[in-house]
Amino acid sequence: MTTVTWAAPGRVNLIGEHTDYNGGFVLPLALPHRTTATVTARTDGRLLVRSAQRPGELAETTVADLGPSTAQTGQTAHGWAGYVLGVVWALREAGHSVGAGADVVVDGRVPEGAGLSSSAALECAVATALDDVLGLDLGRTELARLAQRAENEYVGVPSGIMDQMAAMLCAAGHALFLDCRSLAAEHVPLNPDRHGLIVLVVDTRAPHRLAGGEYADRRRSCEQAAAALGVPTLRDVPPAGLDAALARLADGTLRRRVRHVVTENQRVLDTVRLLRAGRAADIGPLLSASHASLREDFEVTTPHLDVAVHAALDAGALGARMTGGGFGGCALALVRTGAAEQVRSAVRQAYTEHGFDPPRFFAVTPSAGAHRTEAA
Repeated sequence: MTTVTWAAPGRVNLIGEHTDYNGGFVLPLALPHRTTATVTARTDGRLLVRSAQRPGELAETTVADLGPSTAQTGQTAHGWAGYVLGVVWALREAGHSVGAGADVVVDGRVPEGAGLSSSAALECAVATALDDVLGLDLGRTELARLAQRAENEYVGVPSGIMDQMAAMLCAAGHALFLDCRSLAAEHVPLNPDRHGLIVLVVDTRAPHRLAGGEYADRRRSCEQAAAALGVPTLRDVPPAGLDAALARLADGTLRRRVRHVVTENQRVLDTVRLLRAGRAADIGPLLSASHASLREDFEVTTPHLDVAVHAALDAGALGARMTGGGFGGCALALVRTGAAEQVRSAVRQAYTEHGFDPPRFFAVTPSAGAHRTEAA
């Protein structure tokens, strides 16, 4: 039997939050943290799924029995195995030859529940490994779409395409400028060390959960606002037309959601322009403005996130914002190398004063997307 191992990374989104499912712009980068999937082809139609993080657990079914509410295997569609089974289901539904089955062993090193897209890393590691071992010869964008379908329709999380595209396409030393409507992608140079900078991630240790109602509610609100404005998505509201668009909406909540998406798209474009010009240190105010918008207009921050951002800025960070879907997870701060420990200490102290558990920190190194590797 043929066996292959593929790795796919988590991601941190430099800027561009809740714009992906609105057809807008995002700017993620891949983390060095990754998930591997070791896949062995079978011939009997069965799927056996194991995780290095959950020894003794086994999800077992057949390819033919997979359905969006499947996981009649001791798992649920929202459990860890659902992401693996969902990828196989999505491939099958798209007409690809996966019926012979596979053994899948995953090893996830992306922190779960931190808003770093551990789910997309898992999906994309499995998708690329299956593509390889079964000789499907699918492109990276098609695999990303199928991984997103697995998350949306099988697991039940209404996420956009950003996470899967980042896991598939990111390049070392670059951020991925992605148009979520056309899926046109550009690698924008991002070498913080070269500019004497650190992109410092603060894991608030307040887990985020996107399968709950809040995330879905934000997406519904955006869809309602787009329908009321007569546009396909909020991407189609130009910054110059924002005031006129807001005046047409009677609902204050919808107005706030629209204002965030439109201004956030422009902030992504402005950030890309600065990075192309080699002015990485100048993006700080855009990061901070993004956080303020996510706090005031999109209402997805939490006290843990707000305290981390406020403390980092007070300690000299050039900019700071929450990253990911919100409702917990991580913040990031752009800091000069010499100020990194000062920022860490300030955030720790602020967490102590608020009675929060101590946060965790790591500096981001823009890393590569999915690639074939050796089993860990």
